Amino acid sequence: MKILGREEVELQDEDDAVSLCSMFAGSDSFGIDTGKIREVLGKRELQRVPMAPTYIGGVVPYRGEVLTTVNFRALLGMSEYAESSCVLVLEDEAGGERFGLVVDAVGGVVTVSRKMLEANPCTLEVQGKWLFDGAYKTQTGLLVQLDPQKLRPSRLAETGLFKQRENVQRGNGEPL
Repeated sequence: MKILGREEVELQDEDDAVSLCSMFAGSDSFGIDTGKIREVLGKRELQRVPMAPTYIGGVVPYRGEVLTTVNFRALLGMSEYAESSCVLVLEDEAGGERFGLVVDAVGGVVTVSRKMLEANPCTLEVQGKWLFDGAYKTQTGLLVQLDPQKLRPSRLAETGLFKQRENVQRGNGEPL
């Protein structure tokens, strides 16, 4: 099996490989371990939740339930995406909390060597240090690894790291 890294390398140890689902927010690419993704819903229109923090993208119907979504662009401090966004369904390790992650687009599956993961730079803001597990250098650029457990709505609320972004203004002067 070949993996992506600084150059294509023949994989010696199967335990060394990790498959990441690539996703995009703006021009930046991110990845989540495919084993942690329950389903990709694709493009969806979200129903907004009044008075929710900006990182709550809204809710979407999912298999007879209402799924709360996290707006990844809001966590990154980016402006709202004009088109409908893709929703990935994630579930915590204990299976108690299922939620959606709203991203601009979903790419393909990328297999990388765990050894190629580079630590976050010390100059990264505290929010980024908390969200990102490091990055892989690929032929197409950086692929930042995310831990879905840190993206759970309840966990984001507990940290208090994203409250300052709740008062961000829209272009017309209204709060988001």
